[in-house]
Amino acid sequence: MILTLPQQRRPSLFRDDEPVAQGRPLLPEAREPGACIPRFGDTVLWDFNGVLKRPANVAASDWKIHFSLELEDPYWNLLARELMMITFNQGHPAVLKGGVVLKGVTSPRSLAHVASHLRTLARWARKTGLAAHPDGWTVEDLRRRITGMATGGIAPATTRAHVGSLKNLAAARPALSLPWPAGDPWPGQSAGDVAKTTSTEAISTPTVRPATWFPLIRAAWAYIHDFAPDILRADRRLHELRAAAHSSARGIDKRLEEWLADPRNKIPVHPASLDDEIPQVQWRLLTLLLGYTPVVRTQIAQTDRPGKSRRRIMILDAVAEGRTTTHALTGALRQVDRPDGSTGPWHPGLDQRTLFEAKKALRDAAFVLVVGLSMMRDSEIHEILRNPVVDHYNTPAIASTKVKGTTNRPGKHWWIAEPLVEALEVAEAVSLHPERIFAPVRASRQDGTLVGVQMLAAFVTFANAGRAWTGLDEIPAVYIRPHMFRRTMAMLTDQFPGSEIATGIQLKHLAKRALANASTRGYAASDKEWAKYLEDALDNVKFRKIKDLYERHTAGEEIGFGSGAERVKDAFDQINATVMARNADARTADTLLRTTRIHIRFGMLNNCTADHTNPVGAVCLENAIVPEGHVGPLDERCRPDRCANSMIGPEHLPIYDSHQRKQLELINTPSIPRCRRDLAERELDITRNVLKMAGQAP
Repeated sequence: MILTLPQQRRPSLFRDDEPVAQGRPLLPEAREPGACIPRFGDTVLWDFNGVLKRPANVAASDWKIHFSLELEDPYWNLLARELMMITFNQGHPAVLKGGVVLKGVTSPRSLAHVASHLRTLARWARKTGLAAHPDGWTVEDLRRRITGMATGGIAPATTRAHVGSLKNLAAARPALSLPWPAGDPWPGQSAGDVAKTTSTEAISTPTVRPATWFPLIRAAWAYIHDFAPDILRADRRLHELRAAAHSSARGIDKRLEEWLADPRNKIPVHPASLDDEIPQVQWRLLTLLLGYTPVVRTQIAQTDRPGKSRRRIMILDAVAEGRTTTHALTGALRQVDRPDGSTGPWHPGLDQRTLFEAKKALRDAAFVLVVGLSMMRDSEIHEILRNPVVDHYNTPAIASTKVKGTTNRPGKHWWIAEPLVEALEVAEAVSLHPERIFAPVRASRQDGTLVGVQMLAAFVTFANAGRAWTGLDEIPAVYIRPHMFRRTMAMLTDQFPGSEIATGIQLKHLAKRALANASTRGYAASDKEWAKYLEDALDNVKFRKIKDLYERHTAGEEIGFGSGAERVKDAFDQINATVMARNADARTADTLLRTTRIHIRFGMLNNCTADHTNPVGAVCLENAIVPEGHVGPLDERCRPDRCANSMIGPEHLPIYDSHQRKQLELINTPSIPRCRRDLAERELDITRNVLKMAGQAP
């Protein structure tokens, strides 16, 4: 390359014709001869659309680097191109030879941030009277720049990003052809230290408040499960009418007379005009119902010619007779119960316009359920393609692509429940995109990008606007973002024993009960606004289980074995005796069950009946170091075979029976090591003691 700037110390490491994206998988169209691929010598625009795979939730404008405004200056232009070329191609031979090692970027959008940092840096220099180009600057000038940002109210995270770019420029100085102040302005300090950002286990992402979570998830499920069949039926009917419509008005008089002669045919009218003296006819929809395209509408609706006037009069006469409907595309809609005690259809009437809005609502409702219940990131949801539900280890899962922090876009799986399977089926049914499920509903915008935040807000607005008909609870119009649902679900799953494993898998972190990484613990941290709801929910679940045990006991069924079970049975007998003495009903029994101090902690291997405030006789507390602040038994030290508080339920016996057979198999294996056989024998003794409590020991 010929030296074109007087400040250049040497030719650039990169040729003008070198592609910017090297060592990355290109799209098929980018590999065709003559494809427009960004080159290092392009000084106006680097456009990566059609070159590198763009995430589905990233707009096309974010896949372009504009060298505009301050970056039109030749010095800043070349400096920006060199820095971005180095950070985007860490494995480039010239970069490796220069010994430059930077934290690389993974996407063109990150390059745009680098360009923005340099653009604002040049603007700051001009405003403060500094030299126009960095060849006249010192590291003290760079420190002053960051100090000004920190004291000027700029967010620490933004300041940290700018510090990172300045440190990268200092590290890349040996590979730059233009002068840059020598030395790291902040040696030995990270960008976070300079910007005074702190890293803690606490996650700043808030949870979705319970007052918003419950009505939002319920409304989304109502639209997917209850209302979607009506909407999809209307959509199919509209497609059928449009496919069969004729553009010629020939024979329209005969067709109209035959259509009106059938009493089952009713004139479609606007729902908002039902209270008017004469409801307003939906002329476009009526034209389709008669078998014609909308261009023929003037042959029916206008009054400037006798023939047309006659047709209009015939139709209006039918309207006056009451032959009207607001459900011409659907027929009867699903009936719903409303808070005021009335019952009726969930929608006033689906026509072409409202059908379009309803289809968008279905797509957004599916998005709400997936983002709310799957722990998927917003970017991962937008990458979901058609036929996404697969069996992953014999469990339904969503197959999608991980985008964050990767360049090779690996495939991932997210386990899901049945409601999400139904939600994805509905989203796929309304999608017009050849590949993606979550895409614009309008056919002319299939290359458009959806924004998760806007989809959430749009669904809240739509659901609240239709509450008078649907009877759904109002959804508070508060600040909600996709990543808040991920945080909420992580917190909810952490409230149940053993769920840290599921949390770790879904969050792509290595989670263990005793030692999880900081991100997982932060995501799963409890939220005070959810505490009361979770406590109440767990209490209700516990009461239902105790009530079930009581009903089984009074019916003469065996509910458990061991000392703990005998105490529970005695309590149940006393309650039953009181109920019988009062000649009372089931409600009295429920009240007594709630007020009687019955302590049961339901577990997988046994039920613990110890009083958590006074766990007398709990073997798990013998010679144990109780953690500060802990109340109650220590689950990890439980001995079901020895503890007087242990209650072995019938549901536990198959587990112990299976465990006994497994230990016998190990003991009878000749090649097993002695230490392993000794352990199996101890396990066998424990298992047999438990089975002996239930009268099932050999």
